[in-house]
Amino acid sequence: MVATKSNVNVKIDTAVKEAATMLLDRMGIDQTTAIDMFYRQIIAERRLPFQPVVAPTLEEQLTVAIAKRNIPRVKLEADENGNAIVDKDKHPEIYDWAVNG
Repeated sequence: MVATKSNVNVKIDTAVKEAATMLLDRMGIDQTTAIDMFYRQIIAERRLPFQPVVAPTLEEQLTVAIAKRNIPRVKLEADENGNAIVDKDKHPEIYDWAVNG
């Protein structure tokens, strides 16, 4: 039985294509073979061969950063523009984190 071939046309960022092509060349694999391998792996696993993750929101990133630095969670006041107001004397560790990161 002879397999029929089909084309796949995709638009991809030029820098991504060039970087991937360079790495594939070093592996001795052309783009067509790599894409064919990717599709076959999807079929074999019946899912993507990697686990996509949702990027954390800025609020989630800040929560993790605060937890790692053991900075106490306090309710801060905000100015009319929504910028946090941190009292340096009342919360020196938060002030230091806000200023120095």
